Amino acid sequence: MTLADLFYKTAQLNGDKIAIWCEGESITYKELAKLTSQYANFLLENEVVYGEHIGIPMYNNIISVALMLAAANNGITLVPINPTLPEAAIIQAFEASDVKHIIANARFFEKNKNLYLQGRSFCLDAYMEGKTSLLNVDQQSSLRPYNEKVNGKETFIITLTSGSTGTPKPILLTQENKNKRIVAHYDLYKVTKKDRVLAATPLYHSLAERLVLMPLLIGGTCILMARFTPTRWLKIVKEQQVTFTIAVSAQLTQINHHLMEVPQDDMNSLRCLVSSSALLEGNVRKELIERLQCDFYEMYGTSETSTMTSINFKESLSKQNSVGKPLKDATIKIINDDFKETKTYEIGEIACRTLLMCEGYYKKMDLFEESVAGGYFKTGDLGYVDEDGYLYFAGRKKELIITGGINVYPTDVDKVISSLPEIEECASFSYPDEKLGEVVAVAIVLKKDNELSARDIQRYCSKKLADYQQPQKIFFVKDLPKNAMGKLLRTQIINHITE
Repeated sequence: MTLADLFYKTAQLNGDKIAIWCEGESITYKELAKLTSQYANFLLENEVVYGEHIGIPMYNNIISVALMLAAANNGITLVPINPTLPEAAIIQAFEASDVKHIIANARFFEKNKNLYLQGRSFCLDAYMEGKTSLLNVDQQSSLRPYNEKVNGKETFIITLTSGSTGTPKPILLTQENKNKRIVAHYDLYKVTKKDRVLAATPLYHSLAERLVLMPLLIGGTCILMARFTPTRWLKIVKEQQVTFTIAVSAQLTQINHHLMEVPQDDMNSLRCLVSSSALLEGNVRKELIERLQCDFYEMYGTSETSTMTSINFKESLSKQNSVGKPLKDATIKIINDDFKETKTYEIGEIACRTLLMCEGYYKKMDLFEESVAGGYFKTGDLGYVDEDGYLYFAGRKKELIITGGINVYPTDVDKVISSLPEIEECASFSYPDEKLGEVVAVAIVLKKDNELSARDIQRYCSKKLADYQQPQKIFFVKDLPKNAMGKLLRTQIINHITE
């Protein structure tokens, strides 16, 4: 069955149940099915045909979800992008993924006047010259249009990620692939139609897409945040009785700061919380486990492979620094540069074989094939496994610091320095050096009203780190460079500190 088949079937069974709540607005399954059909009919009437690519600057709202479902119904490919990107980056993304049409709001069109597309430009919220307005979509038929070509194997989403060169890598995700990933998470985290699933990351990222579709395909309720703030997140969990969510580690760090101010009973609805996207700091993880009474997981994966490993910290007390064991349909190998498997506890590149693998990179299959060897996708991440098969993350391969010929793993340095109570967050990185090629540097964000000197850091590190791990350059900064998901951009720190 296609994603649309699954959704419409679920909508028939749960007509008057709330499908989505978003910032005070809600829509039932019956109403969402009607809106989805109207958008699907509108696109057909305006000659957007099977297989064509639509660029969509994606906001977190009910309309975006209905458009996703309409695209799935019609066999159209969506290319979701961050609406705040500079125009040049948007043009690059659209060119890399052969976007023909665009659906956006008036504000986006006014800001980006140099976009050239072969197809149509649809405006969601206004009548604009040269644009086809979607304001009258309610006049379309509410009957679902069918297309016999749609079988679930067509590309549903092209999600764009940047490689080490900064050029977009358009990842191909079919409807079938999306559904496999969703089903894997149903099984892993025991998600049912009783769950109220919170999506608090941007919908132009695959995590939020998964969290939105997950409840809608089985009759649960999606709680969709338009924009994340930690206090708003805590309020919504309480008021909307959220039972399950996957949050990125940067969000959880912020949430943890405010959790002390919230009565414990406010979080009682949560039965399962999962940390994603980047490694959660050990002290934050420990505090969250102590303060929350729900199951607390951490998972590891990539956009290409989806989730590869998962761990329930309340069940694995002796593995607190691990990112877990492989999922049932995934196999992990730690390999060296010759693709030979390393020994237990020996750091190498993480490679994965999984049924959840993407279809490749759009128009860059040669680049994708370079990342696959023997059916295993080479992630570019470093890690090791212990004697029980648990995976430990050690950082990005391209972020490895090689000083005087010795490998330094930034996460090892970060763990030590971040244990100082005065430090909000820190990140070590390579800094050019004439003698050694590069040395260890660290950028530090202090907690409000706290003070530390570079000498304080050096004295502490001299007791906790090996000689070759000692930071030779120390920078105190207001913040660290991060992407829209709150993920640290370690390779950009050196530019960040000189801006």
